Amino acid sequence: MSNKGKLFVVGFGPGDFKHITARAVEALQESDFIIGYKTYVELIQDLLTSQTIISTGMTEEVSRAQEAVKQAENGKKVAVISSGDSGVYGMAGLVYEVLIEKGWKEETGVEIEIIPGISAINSCASLIGAPVMHDSCTISLSDHLTPWELIAKRVEAAAQADFVIALYNPRSGRRTRQIVETQKILLKYRSPETPVGLVKSAYRERQHIVMTNLADMLNHEIGMLTTVIIGNSSTFMYDNKMITPRGYQRKYTLSAEKQPLRPHQRLKKEAEPWALDQERGVEESAHAESAVALLTKEPEKKSDSYDVAMEALARVSGKHSQPSIGTVQQPTESIFELAVSPGVANKKFTPDQMMTLAQVTGEKGTMEYTPDHQIVLRIPTSEPQYITERLEKAGFLLSPTGRVVTLKACDFCDGEKAESIPYAEELQRTLGGMEMPKELNIGFNGCGMACYMAVMNDIGIVFRRGKFDLFLGAKPVGRTAHPGQPVAEGMDPEQLVEVITAIVEEYRQNAHPNERLFKYFKRAKQLHGYRYQDIAPKIKIEPAPCED
Repeated sequence: MSNKGKLFVVGFGPGDFKHITARAVEALQESDFIIGYKTYVELIQDLLTSQTIISTGMTEEVSRAQEAVKQAENGKKVAVISSGDSGVYGMAGLVYEVLIEKGWKEETGVEIEIIPGISAINSCASLIGAPVMHDSCTISLSDHLTPWELIAKRVEAAAQADFVIALYNPRSGRRTRQIVETQKILLKYRSPETPVGLVKSAYRERQHIVMTNLADMLNHEIGMLTTVIIGNSSTFMYDNKMITPRGYQRKYTLSAEKQPLRPHQRLKKEAEPWALDQERGVEESAHAESAVALLTKEPEKKSDSYDVAMEALARVSGKHSQPSIGTVQQPTESIFELAVSPGVANKKFTPDQMMTLAQVTGEKGTMEYTPDHQIVLRIPTSEPQYITERLEKAGFLLSPTGRVVTLKACDFCDGEKAESIPYAEELQRTLGGMEMPKELNIGFNGCGMACYMAVMNDIGIVFRRGKFDLFLGAKPVGRTAHPGQPVAEGMDPEQLVEVITAIVEEYRQNAHPNERLFKYFKRAKQLHGYRYQDIAPKIKIEPAPCED
């Protein structure tokens, strides 16, 4: 047993010593034999001492694996080397195949250790941005060991599935047509403007990087040392970097001025070229309206549906050239999230409004009723403007969601106590949907009964005897929940909107991110001249009894 050899299958990464693992270095230095493609041996030459080196040409992988097994069976420690990771188009699989042919069993045969390395998809991606943030695949275009017909099928499947694709071994001196055929296949499913990164000899002395697109990538040098990274339908270029968002479902919002930019929800518009809610000018707006009309038109017969869809896409993009038959460009739907209600005071939905909600939400969208007398819609779509037009036509009040000002008004006793409704509506027009450090709820009651619990909101407003009472800093949930502090009584109605606007603006300018108004009020000790009083109840919480 002591004479049994050992096989190391070593992936040494891109070739730079900084990116080779300590375990890989240990394995190389304790081996008796180093077996590998001669270029790879040269890359690690400085790590070697007195080992016997067996190097062969590019296409002699099987013979290298056979020689490695032979030497290990003779009691030697053998390192079979691969650049990148040995399990990704490397030698690991071939070594196992040779062992299996010889009847190898793990318990009784030579010991084998696979030492991982950084594969080209990772090393090259790190040099060109963050292109592999979503589902991705690697495809080798070398047909030395795999028939081209099978490779082409895999390219087609990956293109249809919208994977980010890393192409290994894209072209050699004698093998030139594969990359050309691959481009043709991809252009059937992806925009010509799809970002592409060409990385040659990553982290080596002759490293060379080109940022291009799918249509132009063949105009640049591509060889065996090049890795080609092709984005998916949501990948974009920014400052010469390829970025793939972590998720397809970007969130459209009603207005950049009314909605916070939350990294996990959406990107800035200038970095979100796939979003269709950007201002594109009168001409492109006309294209979009025409496209909506086409898409909502009932096709006369099934065979016409393709032409209708293609014409609609052409009008939206402003490009009227027809794609070739078989082209299936895949639009990226984003989640359009917004809140709807019948109005500030009105709490009654009409049958027509409910039907409109069902139609615009569809089977894939969701509707969630909230305590704010709003319904939050989350709708996969590439036409948010069309949805807002439908909802506004049905008489809905539309509001953004998230860290914004939300006005929660009572129904004013079915409108019978209507004297203060104009002030509630003015607050909604002035502040509704404004971006805040944290969600900010304004509660509005139309009479002294305060049955809508306005005092349990960040800002509570109660209309009583022709005047307004004002409450600030409620904490509506938790063991230390408490109503807002009464800070003003008998405020003149003409002052209300100005005072509330000033309070909201002071909070917006000075609060920390994620700091609720009651926390800011307590920290700042005053808000628009109203002084904070520590009125929260002091609760002694008994420790939980221990269980045996």
